[in-house]
Amino acid sequence: MSGLNFDVHLHVPVVLGNWIVLIVLGVVWGSSFILMKLGMYASDGSEVFADHQVASLRISIAGIALAPIALRHWRKITSWKTFLLLSVVGFAGNFFPAFLFTYAETALSSGYAGMLNSFTPIFALILGFLIFKDRLTWIQLVGVAIGTVGIVALTLSGGNLSNTGNVLHVGAIVLANLFYAISVTIIKHTLQGLRSFEITALSFFIILWPSLIITGFNGSFETLQSNPDAKTSLIYIGILSLIGTAFAVFLFNILIARSSILFASSVTYLIPITAVLIGLSFQEEINSMHVTSMMIILAGVFAANVIPKLKQRKSVATK
Repeated sequence: MSGLNFDVHLHVPVVLGNWIVLIVLGVVWGSSFILMKLGMYASDGSEVFADHQVASLRISIAGIALAPIALRHWRKITSWKTFLLLSVVGFAGNFFPAFLFTYAETALSSGYAGMLNSFTPIFALILGFLIFKDRLTWIQLVGVAIGTVGIVALTLSGGNLSNTGNVLHVGAIVLANLFYAISVTIIKHTLQGLRSFEITALSFFIILWPSLIITGFNGSFETLQSNPDAKTSLIYIGILSLIGTAFAVFLFNILIARSSILFASSVTYLIPITAVLIGLSFQEEINSMHVTSMMIILAGVFAANVIPKLKQRKSVATK
């Protein structure tokens, strides 16, 4: 994992490497919403695993896969402060959002849930400014505003992409985004002494144990034995755990370390695009308003991340 260093091992410029990671993350995490749905429901729409079962299995499988790395690097936790910070990253960045998103998808379609996953950059900016006194440029604020307008437009144009959800289901996704922002801010400002794969493995190892306890008592094993569709659903949960969770979080932590919080959290602007496009194959409609909204989102990402760098290079060149 540590060999995934775009500027050294693959001889790809750092900026280009960051954008590649951002796009890959947008695709992977955008696909996660339909995988959650496939983990919960069979092809005929009947429930297989309950939302809390999918969440606990997701974290447990990812934690077990990363356990060998965590055990090898456990000595890197040299103080209770580091352990506490990694615990916050684990619970805020993965544990709580896993349960919140699956709960939301009991009443929201995967595409609509993906579209609502948009508040992390805003929360991250606010937390960084209030707690760590991060400086923001006006063009970054404009970019975030443009991206947010696109997200709102995409959400309002969702139409039949939502099912029976109410304010609690929408609020669950908003709360999950707040937790993501907390995790992002802590990683960027307090855990720079640890490498990306170490943060990923150690934080997952910490939340593995409560996840295993919950899995042992929430009927997941009974469902696996009694429901004929459970094995198929478990395959989807396994893909969600290994690719959409463990590997994706590792890439995300790399992005945080190599770029700004704003750039890393901008992945939430790309997730809805993937979620909606995948929804097409599951009879979720797309119209011109969806396309327009997604173009606005991309314009926001460009304004917040590309324009400031271009201005910086121009400034340096003219000196």
